[in-house]
Amino acid sequence: MSTETLERPLTYEEERGKPMPSLNHAIAQANLIGEFSRNRVYRVASELNLELGGKPYTPDLSIYLRKQPDFHHDIVRVAEPPVLVVEILSPTQGYQSVIDKVDAYLQNGVKSCWVVSPPLRLITIFSPDGTQQTVQEGTAKDPATGLTADLAAVFS
Repeated sequence: MSTETLERPLTYEEERGKPMPSLNHAIAQANLIGEFSRNRVYRVASELNLELGGKPYTPDLSIYLRKQPDFHHDIVRVAEPPVLVVEILSPTQGYQSVIDKVDAYLQNGVKSCWVVSPPLRLITIFSPDGTQQTVQEGTAKDPATGLTADLAAVFS
């Protein structure tokens, strides 16, 4: 009789350290990519693995200044903090866990962090100086990058 232990594959949540996204999460994420991609100064990366402060993170969106990628040499876990990070709330996600990530992002060089709430159709923008702004209608404008997102487009 074998005493070998069978290892089960990691769940989505275990592998990424975040809850599985939902349909509304996916729609808001795709719509935000569209809104941000209109600006050619920045590049949007979806579900990019980051290593910040010695810990792994996988935000929904990471925004960097645009530069030519090196397609011959890929990076699995990026150590350079993005200028902007977006976290989109999932139905099973606790708000405190998201706030803890926001704090970690801002303490590790991220200049701005958006928390998007699909059910409430709002975006809260957090800055390293502790200020936050909640936008419920019209256009959200990021203070660090100048990137904008029309809420009607994000939640459509």
